[in-house]
Amino acid sequence: MGIKLFSFAVASVLLGYYVYLPLPETLNERWKLMVVDTCFRSLENLAELTEFIGLKHYMEVMMLLTVAEMVGPSSDENVTVVDTTFNGVAVRVFEPTNRNPGLRRAVIYMHGGGWCLGSAKMQPYDVLSRKTATELNAVIVSVEYRLAPQHHFPDQFNDVYAVVKYFLQRDVLVQYLVDPGRVAVAGDSAGGNLAAAVAQQIKEDPEVQVEIKIQALVYPALQTIDFNTPSYQQNKNMPILPKTLMVRFWSEYFSRDKSLLREMMANTHTSLEAKDLSSLVNWSVLLPEKFRKEYKYTPPGGGKEGTRVPGVFDPRAAPLLAGDEKLRALPQAYIMTCEFDVLRDDGTMYAMRLQRAGVQVTLEHFEDCFHGVLMLITWPANFAIGQKLMSRYIDWLQENL
Repeated sequence: MGIKLFSFAVASVLLGYYVYLPLPETLNERWKLMVVDTCFRSLENLAELTEFIGLKHYMEVMMLLTVAEMVGPSSDENVTVVDTTFNGVAVRVFEPTNRNPGLRRAVIYMHGGGWCLGSAKMQPYDVLSRKTATELNAVIVSVEYRLAPQHHFPDQFNDVYAVVKYFLQRDVLVQYLVDPGRVAVAGDSAGGNLAAAVAQQIKEDPEVQVEIKIQALVYPALQTIDFNTPSYQQNKNMPILPKTLMVRFWSEYFSRDKSLLREMMANTHTSLEAKDLSSLVNWSVLLPEKFRKEYKYTPPGGGKEGTRVPGVFDPRAAPLLAGDEKLRALPQAYIMTCEFDVLRDDGTMYAMRLQRAGVQVTLEHFEDCFHGVLMLITWPANFAIGQKLMSRYIDWLQENL
């Protein structure tokens, strides 16, 4: 009996040590986050092991998170849900069943997941799309773009661009009873990146006659120049998106080349040719003092040769690297950031640059929030702050779309 009690006590201590993670006091539901993070880290450890022994690629194991959350295109009394294709790209379309007089709004949504994970078919995105469609009386087009490591930039961008361009055709808008003056692009995390990139590029397409009215970017990833911003430093070990995972997502977006991952992790990937772009992401100028704190700015590049992987500094991959002239033409923007998120500064800097370019911007910052919480709105990981973010996103669309 004594040995059993001792073994149980030791096991309990080890489990507690594995689960417990020091988190900021301002975070709500910290113990729930610790449990979620424990499950997430366990899968990451399994992914690292299977890749190390050569069984599967890291992201193929992490994809289990996506597969476990998938749901079918189930219609209900409020929304009709259909899986189809636009321009050869898979989409899930949510149409409100309530046919009110007049034309409807539309939101083209890009899911997150670091360009490697995620799906329009995941339950949290299904819940978000249904709620948005119902409350806004809007058609929601959720894009199922291709993913790394099988597909790299610009495949993901090309997929979402093809969908947006298709939907903005006047005959398609008529088919879905959508007002051509009330179409938005939106997305979270990597999806926010894709939404921002499409908003920039679609303005220059002479074949597109309908303009996007607004863009809504939820904790977006926007720049590839500097992975040592204050938010990357402050939140490098935060769940759900530590710096190591975010940088790996960026690396996999462009290439399977592990040397790129090592360079990005060390922040030595910026080529001499791209060094001039660093002024576009100079956080010592573009961030408020409350974010800069005591962190010291070091210009990226450092005279090193840097990466030669194509596309790393392309604005279609990193929208914050677009010039001011391109930014001036952009539609009204909503940008949501979270304090405990490595990507906090990306969104903040983009808001600042858009404002300086004369674009109307709403920047909403959540002091008690962490990255990825919009995916934690369904049982059993239903976070109150996730519900709050979803409501604020929909409320803003209600007011501005």
